[in-house]
Amino acid sequence: MTYQEAYKKLGTAGQLHVLAHFYSLTEEQQKNLLKDIDLTDFTVLSYLEKREELMKKGEITPLAVMEIPEIEKSRAWFESLGYHAIRQGKVGTVLLAGGMGTRLGSDEPKGMYDIGLTKPVYIFERIISNLLDVVEKASAWIHLFIMTSDKNHEATVAFLAEHDYFGYKPGYIHFFKQEMAPASDHSGKVYMERKDKIANSPNGNGGWYSSMANGKILEIVKNRGIEWLNVFAVDNVLQRMADPCFIGATIAKGCVSGAKVVKKNAPDEKVGVICLEDGRPSIVEYYDLTEELMNAKNEKGESAYGFGAILNYLFEVKALQETISKKLPLHIVEKKIPYMDDSGNFIKPDKPNGYKYETLVLDMVHMMENCLPYEVDRHYEFAPIKNMTGIDSVETARKLCLENGIEL
Repeated sequence: MTYQEAYKKLGTAGQLHVLAHFYSLTEEQQKNLLKDIDLTDFTVLSYLEKREELMKKGEITPLAVMEIPEIEKSRAWFESLGYHAIRQGKVGTVLLAGGMGTRLGSDEPKGMYDIGLTKPVYIFERIISNLLDVVEKASAWIHLFIMTSDKNHEATVAFLAEHDYFGYKPGYIHFFKQEMAPASDHSGKVYMERKDKIANSPNGNGGWYSSMANGKILEIVKNRGIEWLNVFAVDNVLQRMADPCFIGATIAKGCVSGAKVVKKNAPDEKVGVICLEDGRPSIVEYYDLTEELMNAKNEKGESAYGFGAILNYLFEVKALQETISKKLPLHIVEKKIPYMDDSGNFIKPDKPNGYKYETLVLDMVHMMENCLPYEVDRHYEFAPIKNMTGIDSVETARKLCLENGIEL
């Protein structure tokens, strides 16, 4: 990108202050800033005035879940369908790993975090080990697409190469970068991290498919004949991906998407709830759940919204292609954003001072014609690591790993 192109792009977005120090920068710094401007989507800032409108939800009604007893009755059939699809090369997996381990006290990519007690056991290692279980049983390699971010790409690629991809075949691993979105103050003015760096961050996990398209990764999907993509998060060390039974059940039910869910352990558990919104499949985040929805009962007297999504989704590629031209809903989230002030000082605020702009993968479910909510045993498949201690922490994940016979 040239200076003139950058000026035009920023002028359109009302963000020309980004270039305020351009001519005081070294040639290398100028290149870095122009690249930053080129990669940043400033159009998200135009949604700030519609923030209240964006937060509104449609009519929420229950969506029936395929529960474990029903799955067990047809497990053999579902697994045969799933293994058949895997062996034909029709299934690919997408690991969302663009985040850092900041909340765990680490400056490294989250997947590099070591949860071991007597030896090193990395989050990436656990996830790849789970995928290798399927590869071995199917006697077929599965393409693994790993989404990194501008902040952690080089470290992630180097780490996995250094550890020989934890036994995974390198030719089946593909990296792509998540697109970035700027952080702004409350009025929509973009913050600067340095004179040559915009304060930006990954644009939310909903950007995975458009990032695959822009990174030319979808050409691999098309050329290899992949028809299903299983998308999952890096922070769940018990995550089971390319699960033949899950894949087979989704195919058997004629659905274009599927979502793994667990029975909630409390009405207010901090997980998104699977449901229908205006008659289409949807997931409502826990902070959007009203008291009424939280306590609603179905005809069996059980919680009508008692199943939480664990960020493990299966999408038919054909259905995904229809979403690429559509805009995902934008989540404008108030955050504490470190920034450079007008005097060039770096400030770390102690309270929220602006907004980050994110799209979420759960909103892609709402774009689908239908979705199979598929229950899994949370003790066997749900050990998220979001904090150092307490709920959904390194402590609780270690405990679950040990209970599942995993050596740490």
